[in-house]
Amino acid sequence: MAMAALRREGKRFILSPNPAIAVRSAVLSDELTAPLGTRSISTQVVRNRMKSVKNIQKITKAMKMVAASKLRAVQVRTENSRGLWQPFTALLGDTPSVDVKKNVIVTISSDKGLCGGINSTSVKVSKALYKLTAGPEKETQYVILGEKGKVQLIRDSKASIALTITEIQKNPLNYTQVSVLADDILKNVEFDALRIVYNKFHSVVSFIPTISTILSPEAVEKESEAGGKLGDLDLYEIEGGETKSEVLQNLAEFQFSCVLFNAVLENACSELGARMSAMDSSSRNAGDMLDRLTLTYNRTRQASITTELIEIISGASALTG
Repeated sequence: MAMAALRREGKRFILSPNPAIAVRSAVLSDELTAPLGTRSISTQVVRNRMKSVKNIQKITKAMKMVAASKLRAVQVRTENSRGLWQPFTALLGDTPSVDVKKNVIVTISSDKGLCGGINSTSVKVSKALYKLTAGPEKETQYVILGEKGKVQLIRDSKASIALTITEIQKNPLNYTQVSVLADDILKNVEFDALRIVYNKFHSVVSFIPTISTILSPEAVEKESEAGGKLGDLDLYEIEGGETKSEVLQNLAEFQFSCVLFNAVLENACSELGARMSAMDSSSRNAGDMLDRLTLTYNRTRQASITTELIEIISGASALTG
């Protein structure tokens, strides 16, 4: 008489008089409890994975709703702020190709992630601009607004970073807050040209990398003497006893604060739109993964039931034979 083989499966014990059947059952049990990626997996592993994917999907849907609720208010403020810097462009123009010795690149990024590639885009444009403005007799520095831009630029451009400012969006943005930041930047850096790099909001799924240039009063006077659009400044009559240099100094400071205010709002609006798109894509991807896991779970459960039926029939056949 063959020796009885004992096999444990979960909390049940199956007693089989045929050792061959017992060995085969043990192999099937190992396959059912094998890790993900092997021939077969256990239903418990699939259930745990499905649970984690559902939780992730809930989080991404909630983040999309939060971004959507904030977007409208920021978008209205962004559209209203565009009227602040447009008169300066009409008066002083925007000369991104001006060649000066001291350049300061103001890179605007977000403090939080999960918003697509807007931060990487700003950093890439800033690095390309740095290569264009750098030279043997030139000095180019970074001023970084936002934690994500700081993390990326500090890796290979730490020596060129003059100032970093983070958590600017912790509270609702207003002109007073941004004007204080602009004043701090002007006090800590020397420049002939300030080049602000940000993402201009176009739609929820589209944003445009933009560079705005603000010249120092000395650079404005040089460009004015050289002619071009800035040469039209001499056509204006100055009242109040102020000199042309004083007027240009005040204009440069006010222009920088207005352009920076609009740039920060444009970038915040682009961030919320990009986060909406990213979280929507993540939610849909989680739904697709959940469908695949459900199919895998059903197939695994079916295979487990079929295996148990085969073992019962084989055991009954062995006893009757």
